Amino acid sequence: MEAWVRFGPELRRRRLEAGMTLDGLAARVHYSKAQLSKVETGRQRPTPELARLCDGAVGAGGELAALVPAGSRSARPSRRLVVTAGAASALALGAPAHAAAPGPGTAPARNVAHTAALEAADAVGGQLLDGVQALFEQFRRLGQTAPAAAVLPGLAAQTRSLPALALGAGAGTARGLYVLASRYAEFTGWMAQESGDDTAALAWTDHAVGLAEAAGDRDLAAYALVRRALIAFYVGDARATVDLVQAAQKSRLPARIRGLAAQREAQGHALAGDRDACLRALDRARALLDRASGPGPDGRPVIGTTHVGDPAAMTAGWCLLDLGLPAEAAAALDREVARIPAHAVRTRVRYGARQALSHAVAGEIDHACALARPLLSESGALVSATIRTDLHRLSRVLGRHRGNAAVRALSPDLAAALHHTAHPVPVREAVPRV
Repeated sequence: MEAWVRFGPELRRRRLEAGMTLDGLAARVHYSKAQLSKVETGRQRPTPELARLCDGAVGAGGELAALVPAGSRSARPSRRLVVTAGAASALALGAPAHAAAPGPGTAPARNVAHTAALEAADAVGGQLLDGVQALFEQFRRLGQTAPAAAVLPGLAAQTRSLPALALGAGAGTARGLYVLASRYAEFTGWMAQESGDDTAALAWTDHAVGLAEAAGDRDLAAYALVRRALIAFYVGDARATVDLVQAAQKSRLPARIRGLAAQREAQGHALAGDRDACLRALDRARALLDRASGPGPDGRPVIGTTHVGDPAAMTAGWCLLDLGLPAEAAAALDREVARIPAHAVRTRVRYGARQALSHAVAGEIDHACALARPLLSESGALVSATIRTDLHRLSRVLGRHRGNAAVRALSPDLAAALHHTAHPVPVREAVPRV
């Protein structure tokens, strides 16, 4: 018997143990009494969201939510796609995932004159690396305000050009160019995910790992697991999210990568309704990210977001909603979203949509609409697959309050934003050989 069938009787038992009436539960979770009655009697199947809200309302500690895991209402994504798509997705795009990487220091033996020329080139290599890194920061800024699919061609071209540029450089400059190329490729993967192409996102992430390994940087391979886990998270696969990042938390890895992995693990546990495991992972993330504050090693671009003041606190707010604690989530996100800089539009809209959703699920409908309104025009311009996920959830929650004047006023703009974000510009950039 499917676990969700046991949900109704178990909800009723726990509600009565908590001394709560059906009216009281309806007031806490902001679903109608009639709908909750159908769920308790097994006449209606609960959604994962409702299961998490009921879990939080009656203090079930995740046991109710576990009966209706995320993804149970629709076909789960292929575990193979998420976990082992490295080679398959890259081949699908016309390039092997682990092509032989020439890398710095592997070229044929050079004569003395050629070696001297390369050493001279290294003398000005620092200026070249500074310029390439500055351009990367500009791409990051552009990615905050422009549609992801519009940023992809330039990113892909730059990623392809850097290894070629490294062939004519000295060893130190070449290594730096490969490291920067890996950061470009990783960011290209994020833009591919934002444009709605998870397969390309996985392929670019694998390409980033190959470039980093060519430069002797093996840490990015661990971060690639964090990136893959984000894709698993957004398709609702809690188990794959957790499994992927647990391998990226070995003690020999940099504290920042382990901290980002612990954050993602917390999100996976929250999606599964496991509050204790989520909070433990958040504690680890906070400690590790506090240790890793400051610029990256050797001036390299910092891995992961640079626009969130306290990533662990923001992630905690994100997780609280999935744990069925929307009021607590809203309070945490209110604090952290206010700290996002104005120029970080994509980051602000992404977390702002989650903030508005938290207030809506908590029953603060007017305030949720007020938060959502300024985000909608920006979300349409960004064309973001991840932002659309929470806007779609917001639309469903607000749909239960159609009689509310604020909801009626917001509905046309929300529908338009969902339409725009559902139709990204199709851009497929083949992953180059390392």
